[in-house]
Amino acid sequence: MKYTIAIILLLIIFQVAYTETVAEPQDDYQVIPDEAIRLRILANSNSDEDQTIKRQVRDDVNEQITEWVEELTSIEDARSIIQTRLGEIEAIAQATAGQQAVSVSYGPVEFPSKVYDTFVYPGGTYEAVLIEIGDGLGDNWWCVLFPPLCFVDFADGTTVLDHDEEEQDEEPEVKFFLWEWLKKIFGALNGD
Repeated sequence: MKYTIAIILLLIIFQVAYTETVAEPQDDYQVIPDEAIRLRILANSNSDEDQTIKRQVRDDVNEQITEWVEELTSIEDARSIIQTRLGEIEAIAQATAGQQAVSVSYGPVEFPSKVYDTFVYPGGTYEAVLIEIGDGLGDNWWCVLFPPLCFVDFADGTTVLDHDEEEQDEEPEVKFFLWEWLKKIFGALNGD
């Protein structure tokens, strides 16, 4: 009888542990809508100077594009405005980048998977404006132009698939559900 109770208890523990670990991430994460236009900026290199230039280009370009699309509700309208103003985007980026060459393109662009806060951003090829500064070999910065989500700095997210992208300084905290659960049960039994 003791063994039967122990086995049933273990099965319940494993079922609860499995349910917690599998269901929780799927319920908590949100995804960028399929109907979105992204902006990706690649710095010349990872030197402090090149990263500073990348952030300045980001600020100047994002400020202008946000003005163009902030009142729009249709991706077709946003796409049309951005495509017809690529020359303006390149001029803004070039003026900010100074002596470094800048190239701007619009179309399918490859993105790594990222996790940021409670959002997951799956890697893949997405419709985007790509700005390459110089050789474009440095860390990137990206956001969603439409619908306007560039107030969130997605570049600070954790790269899931591509470890060559910008990294987090923080170590992840690892917890084992079963251990935490058992501590709670024994704490409750001991009156803690």
